Amino acid sequence: MSHMVGKEAYKSLEERLNKFPQGAPPSDTLYQILRLLFTEEEAKMASLLPIRPFGLKKAAKTWNMSELHTLKYLEHLCSKGVLLDMNHNDKTTYFLPPPMVGFFEFSLMRTSHVVDQKLLSELYHQYLNVEEDFIKELFFSTETKFGRAFVQEKVLSADNAIHVLDFERASHVITTAESIGISTCYCRHKMHHLDAACNAPMDICMTFGATAASLAKHGYARLVESSECLELLHSAYEHNLVQCGENVREDVSFLCNCCGCCCEAMVTAKRFGVLNPIETTAFIPVINTSSCVGCGKCQRVCPVDCIEKVIEDKKSQKLVPNPNLCLGCGVCVRNCPKGSMTLIRRDKKILTPANTAHRTVLMAIEKGTLADLIFDNQAFRSHRAMAAVLSCILNLPPIKQALASQQMKSIYLDRLLSSKASVRKLHH
Repeated sequence: MSHMVGKEAYKSLEERLNKFPQGAPPSDTLYQILRLLFTEEEAKMASLLPIRPFGLKKAAKTWNMSELHTLKYLEHLCSKGVLLDMNHNDKTTYFLPPPMVGFFEFSLMRTSHVVDQKLLSELYHQYLNVEEDFIKELFFSTETKFGRAFVQEKVLSADNAIHVLDFERASHVITTAESIGISTCYCRHKMHHLDAACNAPMDICMTFGATAASLAKHGYARLVESSECLELLHSAYEHNLVQCGENVREDVSFLCNCCGCCCEAMVTAKRFGVLNPIETTAFIPVINTSSCVGCGKCQRVCPVDCIEKVIEDKKSQKLVPNPNLCLGCGVCVRNCPKGSMTLIRRDKKILTPANTAHRTVLMAIEKGTLADLIFDNQAFRSHRAMAAVLSCILNLPPIKQALASQQMKSIYLDRLLSSKASVRKLHH
């Protein structure tokens, strides 16, 4: 009987995780991972938690426990890195993060004896790198990506630099963050336990704001000043690492420094070709064939193998970046010994969600799970929470609004969208 209860607890947790746009397709490997990270009781309790951030009173009511007992249990889950506690204006809210970017990484962002990290790394490798369902779900299930690449600022020409917005600069994310946390790189730590890590810096994973403060509080990050973080960014440039951050304009929560051999997004980009796992920058590199000597260094340093050798005739060949594969990071430009590479702007316009809520709503609409996001029994009892989601929907393009309306089948939402359209016509 206890075996069945335990199995049901992990099944309930898996179903709860999959209500969020960044879910986790079920498999035997996933259940083994969850058993390492959650006890049966923790899995049962976590499965009841709301999708959106919640307070102590909400959790106590959900779990039918006293607030004192609830607070201790919430703190326990935070100490394990499976829950985040975020403080704003002296008010603490809690959030059960998705597996990625979330508690999968947190479990390897510090050296811990609480969990068998070697076994966990082996299971992660199986689930992420051998089985394909999770990676496809994570990177390709929605048009809106959860992550985006940043261009290496040192290779921007004066003309390009003028057109780069603040939120597109990793340095701006760093210098404007309220809190900055530095942790062990999950990807290279995982590969270390598999005896396959490269020599890129390990302690260089960056988190910001409330996420950084929570991780630091529970020993998963150390807080640093922006000056030290900028030095680490320079080190990342020197090691040809690609900066990948949350795909939002405001309050970016993380910035990874990714190598082409260990990091999930880069490995996935090479594995699946033209299907970009993260949003590209606004740039692509071009090669000046008259000065290029064909040394191939740009090919060797490209983290996603996007530079191809094209045979023109029996006597000549040239190197050409494939724009469909390229992330636009600029690593190749910085490494060209002859200065034969430059960055130019892409033809397509890159649209970046305003904030995490905006990105989450967009991904939920594209994945067809908007109803889960809004009608979660525990999360959206308040008018304020509902208003936040509706505000995001009202600011979407008409096509996305239509998808939202279709999924919601709500007369109220239809009228709200129609009234907004009427107001727009009056203004024009």
